[in-house]
Amino acid sequence: MNNKKMAFAQRVNQNSKNYFPKDLFDLEAAGAVLSCMHTTFGVDALMTDRHGAIIMSYGDFEGFVPDVKNKPGTKIRVMGRTVCHIYAKYHHVAEEKMKEAKALLDAYIKTLEGFSEKSYLASEQAVYIDELEQQVEKDAYQVKYSEQNDPLTGVLNRNYFMSHMRQLAEREVVPTAVICVNINDWKFFDSSFGEEESDRLVLTVANILRNKAQEAGFDNAVIGRIEGDVFHVLLPLAEEDEAKRYCDSIQEACDAFEDEKLVPSIAVGCVMHINVEESYRDVLSDAEYAMLENKFEIKNAPGYRERIEKGIKKK
Repeated sequence: MNNKKMAFAQRVNQNSKNYFPKDLFDLEAAGAVLSCMHTTFGVDALMTDRHGAIIMSYGDFEGFVPDVKNKPGTKIRVMGRTVCHIYAKYHHVAEEKMKEAKALLDAYIKTLEGFSEKSYLASEQAVYIDELEQQVEKDAYQVKYSEQNDPLTGVLNRNYFMSHMRQLAEREVVPTAVICVNINDWKFFDSSFGEEESDRLVLTVANILRNKAQEAGFDNAVIGRIEGDVFHVLLPLAEEDEAKRYCDSIQEACDAFEDEKLVPSIAVGCVMHINVEESYRDVLSDAEYAMLENKFEIKNAPGYRERIEKGIKKK
């Protein structure tokens, strides 16, 4: 038996305890049959749930308190578990009708039990199939997500970033801001604090890039992790001043980030793609050059090295 069959078998063996008569059959129809048996044959009948709470009663049961533990009625079972009890009295049944009345009630109980079990299995099967379909959809999404996204940061991986860039080129979407972001001295943090901390640095920067894009209203921003410490960002239909504000905001957020070890300093280069005849490769190259100029400026600024190495002094 495979795992899915075993899971379903375990499910149907366990879940019947969560069902009540109202979940398994039409109480009104079930009561109509007992009512008819009472008026036609004189059978007094009472139905309780598994715990003894009275569901319906036809005939003389004044003062009767069901004791389903010590004096249970006829049990209606689903997958071996009791779901309700039927108590019957035949005091008012004519002698010549007794055999017929008992046979009819027995047939009713057998039919009700069979219907309840089929109803239960159908309900459980429907829920199980729905859960399986949801799991299949979830698994398919996760596979697609893992194929498209960087596992550490959740932004696009290099291949899918390039795919989105080609789509923008084919659709001739201009203007588009092309931004290159590089983490300053990422290797220093990796060698000083280890892979776990350097990964946290990368994730911190990725979250800043994503959050600032959302804050600025760039819902269609394309953000990709191109290499270990390199991100590229595309802002379709952004104006130059909007792109500049975004670049300023991500650098300011990195500079304002407080941590005992990490300093998410980034160099940023931004070039506007406004000519559909110009290739994105050339625009990216210009953005990378602009990023390198920014990196040189940042790393040679007074106090930069002391700021980067602040975590070393606390080790």
